[in-house]
Amino acid sequence: MTRKLATSAALSITLLAMCSSALADWLFKDAPIPAASIKTAGMTLELQCDRIRLTPASQQNVQDIDNRRGLSLRFLNEDSTESGAFQIGKDSAAVGIPDSNNVEVFFHEDADYDFVLEQMASNTTLNIAMADRDDSYGVLPLHGAQQAITSLRARCSEPKPVNAAPMEAPEGIVYCGGGAIKRQIEFLVLDTAEDEWNARVTINGKTSRAMTSYSYFGNAKTPRNFVFALLGEDRWEMLVFHEGNEDWIEFGDYRYSKCN
Repeated sequence: MTRKLATSAALSITLLAMCSSALADWLFKDAPIPAASIKTAGMTLELQCDRIRLTPASQQNVQDIDNRRGLSLRFLNEDSTESGAFQIGKDSAAVGIPDSNNVEVFFHEDADYDFVLEQMASNTTLNIAMADRDDSYGVLPLHGAQQAITSLRARCSEPKPVNAAPMEAPEGIVYCGGGAIKRQIEFLVLDTAEDEWNARVTINGKTSRAMTSYSYFGNAKTPRNFVFALLGEDRWEMLVFHEGNEDWIEFGDYRYSKCN
């Protein structure tokens, strides 16, 4: 199980002292990307509509999270008793490292992210710990998180505005194949983008938005010939590879090779 409700011993005074070092209260910002966030002396946590963005105290912590392919979120109530937990790992979420200072978590299931947000809104302390140990990366206060998360959820649930301009059609290499599932895939990475959706992907004639990620999710070591990942707005993921004159995409359990 990746999520649970539980009762355990209180955190030590040392960990609780870490929580008192907040430099600012929980804040909600509407633009350019809706987000609820808090910054402390050792860590910044940002909740977006579709992901958690974490800036740990050190690059070593970032690398440790990447090596472990996950982390643990432990929620504590008023008397510092653990009331719930969520284990982030390859079965529940994709952990990405967009740069040397940050960690991004994309949940596979909306229900899991909802659980995490509900626990953060209803408890007083969040302990961000190692995936398989009790060691903590940092402790954050949750006082004020409920209002910020409520604003975030309201903003994220609003219908997406209809773009005045038509979506840009991909142009470039076309990939075909798939074995049992035949697809024709084409993508375009935009030279300029107004938001994080800096790519357009067309699958069998249907175009959607995606973002590029140059970290390899699910493996501590980047596979040979990996170029980048494309993360779709609808939570799909495909991996782009190149070697010599050969280009291919891995999407789900299938491989799609250049066909134009």
